[in-house]
Amino acid sequence: MEAEQKTGNAVMSLSVEQSENGVQNHNHGSVTSAHTVDQDSWQQVGLMLVTSFNCGYILSFSNLMLVPLGWIWGILCLAVVGLFTAYANWLLAGFHFINDKRFIRYRDLMAFVYGKEMYYITWVFQFLTLLLGNMGFIILGGKALKEINSEFTDSPLRLQYFIVITGVAYLLFAFFIPTMSAMRSWLGVSAILTSIYTAVLVVVLVKDGQSKTSISYEIGGNKVDQVFNAFGAIAAIVVCNTSGLLPEIQSTLRRPAVQNMRKALSLQYTLGLVVYYGVSLLGYWAYGASVSSYLPEELSGPKSLKIMINTGVFLQSIIAQHMFATPIHEALDTKFLKLGENMHSKENIKRLLLLRAIFFGGNTFVTAAFPFMGDFVNLFGSFTLIPLTFVFPSMVFIKVKGKTAKMKNYVWHWFNIVFFSLLAVATTIAAVRLIVIDIKTYSFFADV
Repeated sequence: MEAEQKTGNAVMSLSVEQSENGVQNHNHGSVTSAHTVDQDSWQQVGLMLVTSFNCGYILSFSNLMLVPLGWIWGILCLAVVGLFTAYANWLLAGFHFINDKRFIRYRDLMAFVYGKEMYYITWVFQFLTLLLGNMGFIILGGKALKEINSEFTDSPLRLQYFIVITGVAYLLFAFFIPTMSAMRSWLGVSAILTSIYTAVLVVVLVKDGQSKTSISYEIGGNKVDQVFNAFGAIAAIVVCNTSGLLPEIQSTLRRPAVQNMRKALSLQYTLGLVVYYGVSLLGYWAYGASVSSYLPEELSGPKSLKIMINTGVFLQSIIAQHMFATPIHEALDTKFLKLGENMHSKENIKRLLLLRAIFFGGNTFVTAAFPFMGDFVNLFGSFTLIPLTFVFPSMVFIKVKGKTAKMKNYVWHWFNIVFFSLLAVATTIAAVRLIVIDIKTYSFFADV
């Protein structure tokens, strides 16, 4: 891309992490970051995407995505939403450079195109997505630990104890591995853990599915419930395919960043998608409409298999959650660390620990009070992630290329803006309705 060639030197000046052990403050114009820019290969980012999206969240997707939709509508929505999210991210990756200017944050891109108001709207949408997503990860890790504990005792500890342990584990990882690029040596570990627990899970699912003589796939509830639950399922499908932080991920890539990002996305939407869709479909096939919101609760077989799967899920989630939380860490680090000093200087170490403690301490407390994983998935998949994934990229296209684009492309992107805005409203209403129902059913700090 011509813009990338013109900004070669500028791109280099954006990199502030000069080594694994330190950071120096470099900026270009108004762009300053405490984290690495322009350093990672597309293979590294592609592996990060594949393993991060194949985290333990996939163990809830059979229940969240397919139970409310059934086979026909479920498979159709999986295919259509997967295709649209791949297209939308592919489109957004092309706007990493506009008029020779590189955008390492989504909110900066929207501010450049639409003004200061869109900066704050995008900031709120992104950070709500990442905060809610991190809460879901904390619940996920807590449930995995509780399942392990339940294999050794008939009276397992309350979920809240394991939520706290998970929050501390995430805090320590984020402290010692502060940036997205620093994950590189851990991605192999994440891939191994993912492969092990996914392979074991698939074997058990096939065995359980073949052993069952009668499985119901009937969609439950009255017509109103079915409609609302279907919108919730669509939101969950969006969640399993996209993150809402593509410019932040793309900023770590070496030049040419656009082509490299698209290569990484190709890996996610082929190898990665086959795994998380495959596990979701197998889980629904094996247990039908009664499938649990956390698959290991359903599995037959020896105790050791359940322990292996849940241990793998917990350990892998420590690594996977970091990608989704890093943009928040980057914003806090850029604001509060001394960028002229080594990231591991005495002063920065104290600040880094305090920032991570505040973030994970607050998120862990809220998660312990509202431990409803499905609610988090549906809410951030609807209210914030649908606009970030589908609406905003088309808005950027209209503004940047609308005057020179063909009429059919212009109309197509306006259709995306209107349709997905309406979908965001519908899925948000469904998500809020589910939360209201759960609040009536469960008390604060419920042991679910």
